Amino acid sequence: MRFFEPLTALREQLFTRLYVAQAISLLGDSITWLGIALLAYEFGGDKSAKILAVSLVLRVSAFVIFGSYAGIIADNFSRKKIMIITNMFRMIIVFSLAFVTAAWQLYALIFLLNIFNAFFSPAYKACIPQLVSRKENYGNAIALSNATWQLLGIIGPGMAGILAVAWGARQIFFVDAFSFLASSALILFIPISLVSNEVSKSSLSFASTWNDMKAGTKLVFGNAPIRFSIFIELAAALAGAQIMVNTIGHIKGDMMLSDDEFGFIMAAFGAGATIAAFTSSTIDRSRTKARLLTSGAIMLGVAVASANFVSFEVLTFLWIVAGLGLSFADMPSQILIAENIKLDQQGKAYGSHFAWTHVWWATGYTLAGITGTYFRNYDFVAGGALCIIFLTVLLLFKYRK
Repeated sequence: MRFFEPLTALREQLFTRLYVAQAISLLGDSITWLGIALLAYEFGGDKSAKILAVSLVLRVSAFVIFGSYAGIIADNFSRKKIMIITNMFRMIIVFSLAFVTAAWQLYALIFLLNIFNAFFSPAYKACIPQLVSRKENYGNAIALSNATWQLLGIIGPGMAGILAVAWGARQIFFVDAFSFLASSALILFIPISLVSNEVSKSSLSFASTWNDMKAGTKLVFGNAPIRFSIFIELAAALAGAQIMVNTIGHIKGDMMLSDDEFGFIMAAFGAGATIAAFTSSTIDRSRTKARLLTSGAIMLGVAVASANFVSFEVLTFLWIVAGLGLSFADMPSQILIAENIKLDQQGKAYGSHFAWTHVWWATGYTLAGITGTYFRNYDFVAGGALCIIFLTVLLLFKYRK
């Protein structure tokens, strides 16, 4: 079945080792981010949108500040060592989240955590083509990695709820800490010669670093299909950030429901995103994937714009649609980079993509925090409308000729 085509990437033994290592840490992450949302509500109550928005802006700020440089590091040093070292630091930081007593402590640890996330991600993504022997499997490997991220987002909240009942809400951070240790143990057994980039040996002076950052930006914005996909991701971020920031306040504050309903509806969102992640590489096999990107942004924008006015049951369905749309809008850019950028330049390309798309999410999170704090009854309307408006402008420019 075409739905399961991304699983063919698991025929690549070395990629499978890396994939399992990443899957373990992603499971821990999905548990942790539910815990952070609950901490935000614990500290802020009805003002949780502000705390969660600040937390997420700090998260993406770390990506923006360090993302491009991290891509350069991934092109100059052992990607295996980068992943293991960053995993160890992330383990320590996540362990510490269990003991926070104030919002400022949460902010500080989230920023530190995501500095190391920023260095891990380009190294991991740039390893995928190195560990996949057949070029036609690049898309399937990336699709599988993203689908797993979404799938574990479904499993994580359920596990977090069980662990919170058994051990307490804060103890769930210990699970994530252990996941980084287990992930590093698996990465350790990937042959180092295959994940060390021996092509680029340039100096890491300020001048060369700045030039490489500019080169990475030129790589992704100089290619028309990749450039279009990155701007679609901006449209998606304007709506998607509303889901990440304001769903918990809407469920627990406006609807007066519990943590269980919050976990359930985020699982519905993750289910839609998982289905899209598994099918996106087979739905649109075109060189540009423009139809898939546009369809995803429309689905996401319309679903989010309707969210303020519906029941919980209808909202659950809308969040499935939104999950489908977000994956359709976000995934193709990573596949396009793998298919269009030379192997020895992909660290720079993924680093720049990582940084620029997180500028988009920083913008989205900031707007979501403002609308969730001051315009509670129309926060989702604003995010969905901005997504559709920006998409319309983007399409007008694309097809004006």
